[in-house]
Amino acid sequence: MHVTTVIIGAGHAGLAMSRRLTARSIDHVVLERGQVANSWRTERWDSLRLLTPNWHSRLPGAPYAGDDPDGFMTMPALASMISDYAEAVAAPVQTETTVTRVAPADGGYAVTTDRGPWTCESVVLASGAANVAAVPAMAQGASSSVAMVTPLTYRSPDQLDDRGVLVVGASASGVQLADEIQRSGRPVTLAAGEQVRVPRSYGGRDIFWWLEAAGLLDEGRDEVDDLVRARHIPSPQLIGTPERRSIDLSSLADLGVEVVGRLGSLRDGVAQFSGGLANTCRLADLKMQRLLDRFDDWARHNDLDLDDPPRRPEPIRRSGPAVLDLDLHRRGIRTIVWATGYRPDHSWLDVPVLDRRGRVRHDGGVVLDSPGLYLLGGNLLRSRRSSYLAGADADTLALADHLRDHLDRVRLDRSRRRHPLEVLALDRGRASTAAP
Repeated sequence: MHVTTVIIGAGHAGLAMSRRLTARSIDHVVLERGQVANSWRTERWDSLRLLTPNWHSRLPGAPYAGDDPDGFMTMPALASMISDYAEAVAAPVQTETTVTRVAPADGGYAVTTDRGPWTCESVVLASGAANVAAVPAMAQGASSSVAMVTPLTYRSPDQLDDRGVLVVGASASGVQLADEIQRSGRPVTLAAGEQVRVPRSYGGRDIFWWLEAAGLLDEGRDEVDDLVRARHIPSPQLIGTPERRSIDLSSLADLGVEVVGRLGSLRDGVAQFSGGLANTCRLADLKMQRLLDRFDDWARHNDLDLDDPPRRPEPIRRSGPAVLDLDLHRRGIRTIVWATGYRPDHSWLDVPVLDRRGRVRHDGGVVLDSPGLYLLGGNLLRSRRSSYLAGADADTLALADHLRDHLDRVRLDRSRRRHPLEVLALDRGRASTAAP
């Protein structure tokens, strides 16, 4: 079958793009390997809630309309919201359709699926940036008696052995899982490397209120000093809970979690850790203080009258000598949770656009060296806002316009091969229908 554009992935980004293309009268299809919002339904743990408040959970033409704007959405609620959005925008979704290959063909692309082939002029990759857990090779150094879990396979503490757990990674996923597992009665050791520490609330307002108000979420990719590094910084240590509590290494230590340094090696069941935990904690505190300084400057400049004067979190507390090695068997650790990040799966993409790490080379979602190919999702795609659900609004607006202009250029190039009078008629038609 032929269609102008194929969108791969029926998550929030793919559906937002579908709405944009419909508004531009661009015929398209959305191919989804499972059901709408499949990843949110099947690859998240049971207690997970969004890090962003509900008022921040909006898509093009669909602001949050619930009765709990300051709450944090559960995964079933989010999947329901995305499914309702797909129906509202009449997205042409084909579910249970797995893409097995995308390759150049006749100036466009050939998309092969397990339910038949498609040809198209353009493709939007909206299959997500967290398809595969990035488990380091050192995992092979653990004993066969130690179970391996990732945030994509973890559901609840009930699936774990009753004994000790080592959580590797102190991003949002790592600290949340360490918190939940420790509260279940299982002793947790958390190996923490680089971290981004922020309070849940500051001056009585959610951290995302400040990020919005101070304009940080709108900082573009061209305003970031080291874009490659910025795209791989761990997600901030946040948790969405009804009580709106903060989470960091200090709060975890208060629960009884043993916090150690970055995991450096794992051989014959013995884990070795960096001795630089104190330094990484100081750096996290320093960066948090700089962020709060920026909020304070914005508040003064805008004469903001806060009901609750801002009180800053205390520095991360450290006590006792650094732990440099740990025999997992002797410590009774029978599970390792690898909260060490994710990577996209583009193994089916037969187009020479991947870098040495298997990531798509792009400029703000416009794939390099492959006209008509676009990327959605991922950290800092076009701005800091891109890292969150609401970022799909601005990202799809820009990319849909670029896609439409690309299609116009392709059609114009083809028309130039026709009779000159046909070209003149086409140009006059474009001029008469151009938007003011």
